[in-house]
Amino acid sequence: MYTKWDLTGRLALISGGSRGIGAACAEAMVDAGARVIAVARNQGDLDRLRDRLGSAVETWAEDVNGRPFRRRLERLDRLDILFNNAGTNSPQPFIDTPEEVVDDMIAVNVRAMFLTAQSAARVMLRAGAGGSIINMSSQMGHVGAANRTVYCMTKHAVEGLTKALGVELAPHGIRVNSVAPTFIETPMTVPMLEDKTFKQWALDCIPMGRIGQLREVVAAVMFLASPDSSLMTGSSLKVDGGWTAR
Repeated sequence: MYTKWDLTGRLALISGGSRGIGAACAEAMVDAGARVIAVARNQGDLDRLRDRLGSAVETWAEDVNGRPFRRRLERLDRLDILFNNAGTNSPQPFIDTPEEVVDDMIAVNVRAMFLTAQSAARVMLRAGAGGSIINMSSQMGHVGAANRTVYCMTKHAVEGLTKALGVELAPHGIRVNSVAPTFIETPMTVPMLEDKTFKQWALDCIPMGRIGQLREVVAAVMFLASPDSSLMTGSSLKVDGGWTAR
């Protein structure tokens, strides 16, 4: 299905890699010739991914916020691509957001992303072959939205991290970029999009007038993973139908 890019001989690690965008990108990278390490907490989901994609996928049942995961990552001999995809969201009014929700979202969306990128960069620096780090952001990393204050805060942090790493790691041949999608049809968004009022609000905010598709995010990730984007670093690739252009 995804055959445009050639990643033959490359090793990619995808956090949150067992479902949705992560699984779709794992499929695309395997089709492009890469070996993929898919990381997620649910072993059943990982097993189903491996059954579907075959031996080119190695599965790690790990918590991306745990030291065991980072130690395992840093034992790799090389790593060419990191798709830093794991994330979470819990939309609710700012005034009612519990402290534990704030802590959990910062832990997954910011802390884990920072530390995973740090461990991946250590491997890339040691191997001396450069690499591409792709951070999963969101259109909410560029704008604000009611009931999404914590999510917006964490995704703005992701954009700042991407810019800073892009500058710091550029001399070593390591590129760091983000992908910032609008609402995409995935298993995680199905319950939200079944709410007709919410879906209409989202459509009204998207000048192109439709919800995004998985393949459109996959194409952005694959572009950043490939040599075709060799002059891009510290950038955010928005796949948002014009939401942030208003």
